[in-house]
Formats: sequence, C-alpha cells, structure tokens
Amino acid sequence: MAADFHEVLFPLDVALRGSGGPQRLTEVVTLASGREHRNGRWADSRRRYDAGFGIRSLDALHAVLAFFEERRGRLYGFRYRDRVDFRSGPPGRPPDPLDQPLGRGDGARTAFALAKTYGGGLNPYTRIIAKPVAGSVRVAVAGVELPASAFACDPATGLVTLASAPAAGQAVTAGFAFDVPVRFDTDELTIDLAAFTAGEIPKVPLVEIVP
Repeated sequence: MAADFHEVLFPLDVALRGSGGPQRLTEVVTLASGREHRNGRWADSRRRYDAGFGIRSLDALHAVLAFFEERRGRLYGFRYRDRVDFRSGPPGRPPDPLDQPLGRGDGARTAFALAKTYGGGLNPYTRIIAKPVAGSVRVAVAGVELPASAFACDPATGLVTLASAPAAGQAVTAGFAFDVPVRFDTDELTIDLAAFTAGEIPKVPLVEIVP
C-alpha cells in the first residue's frame, strides 16, 4: 500500500460531519421451502463514507477540492477519521492500555499487530488496525502498562515492537486512536455552486482500502 498511499489526513472538520460506516457482502438464496442459505463473501467488512455531508462552507469545499486534486482522484489513498469508530474503546473515552488484546507472549516474540475486536463471546470480529494515530498508542504486558521507551509502533502499519519479549502466556494489550485508510471512490467531483449555496450537499464518496 505504501507506494500508492499518502500518510495525510482528510480535512478533519469535514470528516467529523461525514456519514458512512461498515459494509459487508452477503449472498442470500431463498429456497422453494422458504428457507434461506446465506454466505458471507467477505471475511472483513469494508467501510464507505460520504464526506460531502461535512462540507458547510466555500472554504471547506475548496479544501476538499485541493485535497482531491493532490490525491489525483482515486489514485492515492489517505487517512480518514471516522468519528463513530476511531478509538480502541468507546469514542468518548481516551484509549486505555487494556482496551484490546494483541496476543500472548511466548518468550521470543516481540512484534504484535494492532487490532480491535467487536462483539463478545458468541461470534466476535477482529479487525486489523493499520493506521494508528502517532503518539496515541499505549501498551501493557500482563496488565502492567509499559513506558513509551519499552516499545515502538509504526504509524504506517500498526505494528508494535516491544523492546523485550513477554514471557510465555503473558497477555499483550493496547489502547490507541486510529484512522481508516481510504481513497476517493470517484475520479470526478461535480460542483454546482448555485446548488451548494442553496443548501444542496455535494457527493464526495470514499471507500476503505483493505490492508
């Protein structure tokens, strides 16, 4: 992803007013008996957004236009802040180092990928987090938070590297803020200034890039 991805954040004031969320692809076949066979085609969800809902002024419209041009339309990916889901825990609480399990030590392993798990014991879904916010990551081993000097996290990949390997069986957990890797889902932005000043919302579709 690195060659066609720009580590820049979509205009935050616009993103925080946008709309969208996760999408899945499920095939549903209804039999003659009325029973259904359902098959999930995607192992992971994919998020779609419309950032147009966040454009409230000509200045914001100009900022989005400039951002679109610099990304060359659909060519380059970028970071997007989803205001509903941008932290390891609830959006109204700062990240806690015990928020999310990353794995368990084996006495040799030092690298752990950031992840966020949704749901409880019935059928939880674990999402890999590839774009953490730099400086937001907190890590704990066996329930004890590590100092910042005891680990490093690559904000471009979400890979956490510990200075020393946890002992076998010790839980590694983390808290963090993160962005969604997306791209524009169009190569054309149609701007009708008369319609915009009359209150019409321009469409700015974005789609998640699956790591």
